[in-house]
Amino acid sequence: MDQQPPLMHFRSVFISDVHLGYHGCRAELLLSFLRATRTENLYLVGDIVDLENLKRQFCWPQAHSDVIRTLLGKAKHGTRVGYIPGNHDHPFRDYCGLRFGNVEVRRRCLHTSAAGQRFLVTHGDEFDCRVALNPAVSWVGDWLYRQMMFMHSRMNELRLRLGMGYWSLATFIKQRSGTARRYIERYKDAVTELASRRGLDGVICGHIHRPESTRCNGIRYLNDGDWVENCTALVEHADGRFELLNWPEVLDTLQSRGAFGLQQAA
Repeated sequence: MDQQPPLMHFRSVFISDVHLGYHGCRAELLLSFLRATRTENLYLVGDIVDLENLKRQFCWPQAHSDVIRTLLGKAKHGTRVGYIPGNHDHPFRDYCGLRFGNVEVRRRCLHTSAAGQRFLVTHGDEFDCRVALNPAVSWVGDWLYRQMMFMHSRMNELRLRLGMGYWSLATFIKQRSGTARRYIERYKDAVTELASRRGLDGVICGHIHRPESTRCNGIRYLNDGDWVENCTALVEHADGRFELLNWPEVLDTLQSRGAFGLQQAA
């Protein structure tokens, strides 16, 4: 499965919002991350396959199949894989509670860190009803988001040809949008309130494509981000310490040291 021994070892890895089947999915970057890492536990925290987009327009490059094959290969070789379907791959929720080899499908689950802290792991779309905007505004926002992501993809293709690094146009715009910031704050309040009611130490989620590690309402809030805009993963080290990895930045560092060849991202 791996072309060379993994460079990084973790106790747990959390990824979400990959959106395989969507033209904006950064499958090549995700492949390079998966091939460079080894983990005991791998949590797929929703929206791994974008069934919604596949209904509108079929898009499935070879790299998307390679991601699926690599994930299944990790499960076959001993990694415990937990799959929590999200809103874009919700039909797979019909299989929650079932185990396929070393892959278990769950609606949400509880993760206990090496330090003994307990975290609710959930995609996060179930909180949309509490933070949703006017339906008409949401429809327009979704359309604008798709247009923005089209420009985002084309811009990064040009940057790559010019030898420039990856840059998230979507993140740049959302950081300057008051509406987006208010939505994110309401979302954080909703997910951490649930964790607090259950007496947990924190929550690990995705859904909003905004990687973040902070405290909210006295609860540890960890969002693993996505593989469309930011290309981030949440990792747990052997001592129970959590870290958000911005993979394009990590990959640039590894490649500058000659520790990770460009062929790994092919």
